[in-house]
Amino acid sequence: MNSAHVLLALSLLMLFSRDNAQHGYPYDTGEEWVNTWRQGFNFQCPHGEVLVAIRSYFSANEGSDRRWTFECQKTPYGWGEPSECWWDDINRAGMEWSSVCTSNGLVAGVQSQYFEAVLDREWQFYCCRYGRRCPYTCWKTPDVPEYHTEEGEMVIPSYGYFIRGAQTTFSGVMRDRQWKYILCRMTEFDLLF
Repeated sequence: MNSAHVLLALSLLMLFSRDNAQHGYPYDTGEEWVNTWRQGFNFQCPHGEVLVAIRSYFSANEGSDRRWTFECQKTPYGWGEPSECWWDDINRAGMEWSSVCTSNGLVAGVQSQYFEAVLDREWQFYCCRYGRRCPYTCWKTPDVPEYHTEEGEMVIPSYGYFIRGAQTTFSGVMRDRQWKYILCRMTEFDLLF
């Protein structure tokens, strides 16, 4: 192989790598994705932990889908074990959705199914309740991602906040979702009710 062929091969390799990186292809990022393109997934934190970080990459070339990864963290020591866990409301692909864990629960997992006909996913949260603790000082994050088709990332801003749910909108033009996560503090003691 002469030097011209080697230079051409290197140029094509660099161009391919750059193009994939610019389009958000997460093949070599080191992330542990819970799904492949256009596939369903079921993610649950280990027992006694809740979600604290969510990250996703979008690809128009892969069915206008996203790949997802999640991180969990143990709840405060004094809370003990979850008193109950369940799968909460499910949305319908292509529709807006707002869901807050019932019974003062916290999000401890997510499951999703992709629908080719709509180029969107259905979503459902796995919720866990800890005794009779109640949420307070709740707020919604700004849109994640800020603009459709961008990388999305949400990390709890500080220890002591927990994800209670989310509100999401779907763009039929962009075939993508934006999320506002509902974050709350929880009482440090059981309330009698």
